[in-house]
Amino acid sequence: MAITRRMVVQALGALAALGPLRALAAWNKGAFEAKSTLDAMRALGVSNTEDSKDIVIRAPEIAENGAVVPIDVTSNIPGTTAISVFIEKNPFPYTGTFDFALGAIPFVHLRAKIGESTPVRVVVAAGGKFYTAAKEVKVTIGGCGG
Repeated sequence: MAITRRMVVQALGALAALGPLRALAAWNKGAFEAKSTLDAMRALGVSNTEDSKDIVIRAPEIAENGAVVPIDVTSNIPGTTAISVFIEKNPFPYTGTFDFALGAIPFVHLRAKIGESTPVRVVVAAGGKFYTAAKEVKVTIGGCGG
């Protein structure tokens, strides 16, 4: 039986349909629905964080458009396995967690909606410990709150 283009398209469609199911397995409802950063961190199992200067957060000091704020995070902590981002004064502060395989460069670039001037808090998991850093971002117009 010859493989037709129709068969290939059908197979790719079936694989694409499985993608969202796999992503839902990592969904942490408690973290995403938490109204405070502390509650979201608890839902993720984060405790006993240490401040670290080895976490580099690049974000504008003043965001002229809070609807799209670029944020770069780099962890210089050896053995980084995850980076979690929180926008503290947003209605739901947990933005997401980005996992890294050993040997991967722990760098994240995202664009977040920020409703008002707030600290952007980052938590890094490395070596069974949690490290944190924050950077204040001032929002002038257009964030979540209008």
